Amino acid sequence: MREARFIKKNVDKWNQYQHEATKDPDEMADRFITLLDDLSYAKTFYPKSKVTRWINGIAASIYQSIYQNKKQNFSRIILFWKYELPLLFRKYHKVFLFTFLLFVSFVAIGVISSNTDPSYAPDFFNHNVQRGYYDETISRIEKGDPFGVYKDDNPFSMFVRIAYNNISIAFKTVVFGVLFGIGTLLFMWTNGVMLGCFQYIFFSQGLGWQSVMVIWIHGTLEISSVVIAGCAGFILGAGWLIPGTYSRKQSFLRAAKDAMKICVSLIPFFIVAAFFESYVTHLMSNTFQKNSTDIGLPVPVSLMILAGSFFLVLWYFVLYPIRLHKNGFNLADGKILKNGVAYEK
Repeated sequence: MREARFIKKNVDKWNQYQHEATKDPDEMADRFITLLDDLSYAKTFYPKSKVTRWINGIAASIYQSIYQNKKQNFSRIILFWKYELPLLFRKYHKVFLFTFLLFVSFVAIGVISSNTDPSYAPDFFNHNVQRGYYDETISRIEKGDPFGVYKDDNPFSMFVRIAYNNISIAFKTVVFGVLFGIGTLLFMWTNGVMLGCFQYIFFSQGLGWQSVMVIWIHGTLEISSVVIAGCAGFILGAGWLIPGTYSRKQSFLRAAKDAMKICVSLIPFFIVAAFFESYVTHLMSNTFQKNSTDIGLPVPVSLMILAGSFFLVLWYFVLYPIRLHKNGFNLADGKILKNGVAYEK
């Protein structure tokens, strides 16, 4: 094909690509592939032509747009975890404190009730967890393998099951907050009292601190995430009940957006907790099994995981947001501001 005919056939398309930019990623990709075909043809038959340099320039421009979009998407993820989520949580610190104190009170009810009434813990587990779970736990303690439940399953299948179960419970805890917060309250009650009863079993059998060394390897992140999910559920309920200066619909939609952001952000924490429970907790359980020849986990390692998990949650969800706020950062309508000016980095 002669160069003049080649130009006449494609010039309108090239002009469109150069002067009418698109943000549609599929169309951008199609344009880039088309230009590469044209550029390949031009380099083969008209290597020194100006039209070849022109096509190359248009293709380079689209390539830079694609690369820039990818870079911006990656930067958006960093901004979310570094600024947006901590600032969002800072906005609801009072709700978080309320949720934490409420959960602690439910745990205390579980402990006190179990101590007062010997039948309370067995009945609670039979009705809210699994029938026979209490008797099975006592049986394991009597056999000298109090934490054997953590090594009864294939680690990978256990990991998948636990991660899925915990994430689904967290989402239900948040979503049921739409029922004026009552649904979230019930989930918090069940989990809090269950934890109190569960810990009382081991402390009453003289295995309290051993249970802390074993169970809280994964429990620190898991229980913290449950409390944070409860906070998100109450945010959703408050958005519906207390609209403030917004219409009830606007308030609910804003609260729902914030609650779901918090809930989704918990997924990595639940995954790490499930990994600890499936692959690490059972090693620590071997340490406290009588006459066990299986490989155990040194107590200092357990303490390091416990302390690391605790300070991670405390720092990221409490201390770091306060620090950002003191440094002039805040969140307004989903935008990150520093000293009242939009912040992007």
